[in-house]
Amino acid sequence: MRVMLADDAVLFREGVARILEADGFEVVGRAGDAATLLAMVAADPPDVAIIDLRMPPGFGDEGIEAAVRIRKQAPKVGLLLMSQYVEVHHALRLMDDFDGGVGYLLKDRVSDLAAFGVDVRRVAAGEVIIDPELVSRLVARRRTQDPLERLSARERAVLELMAQGRSNAALSAELHLSPKTVEGHVRSIFTKLDLAPDEGENRRVLAVLRFLRQA
Repeated sequence: MRVMLADDAVLFREGVARILEADGFEVVGRAGDAATLLAMVAADPPDVAIIDLRMPPGFGDEGIEAAVRIRKQAPKVGLLLMSQYVEVHHALRLMDDFDGGVGYLLKDRVSDLAAFGVDVRRVAAGEVIIDPELVSRLVARRRTQDPLERLSARERAVLELMAQGRSNAALSAELHLSPKTVEGHVRSIFTKLDLAPDEGENRRVLAVLRFLRQA
């Protein structure tokens, strides 16, 4: 699997490159800013681009803006945004603006070598990955009104894992529930969140969006 890296911190960038190469990835490009990354992707699109959210020159949202342009120019490239901090508005923008094949991880996630490699492969496969720490902090925030209050504790647990990109099979294994039970919980979540059957597969994404916005 071919990967490009964009991060202005040389030590972090090279460290990630070594981790990925040791896990069987081919690192085909390294960049210190968004402009260089965009040029590399245009010349030879990778399977996944791993992008620092804040990069030169402004250290604002250059990473997401680069991801937007890459998705328009090379829609098959998976996009994994990395950040030092939890920035909820950026995570929500990723969920809103991108239809799969995207992720938002904290840089600390790299220290879990096995999980990081799995996350990169999941993004390449078209899944949506949200850092568990981000989901946990969202859940911990107080709410004045909770549109998710109709969900049972088990359904909320299922939806929280869905927000981390888990498939039904992964939910079954992690929660020690049968596949049919998981399917029943997922259907109940859709019903309680008023997501009509004609929403199709988009119902899963819409349910996660509501969870992230209101958590």
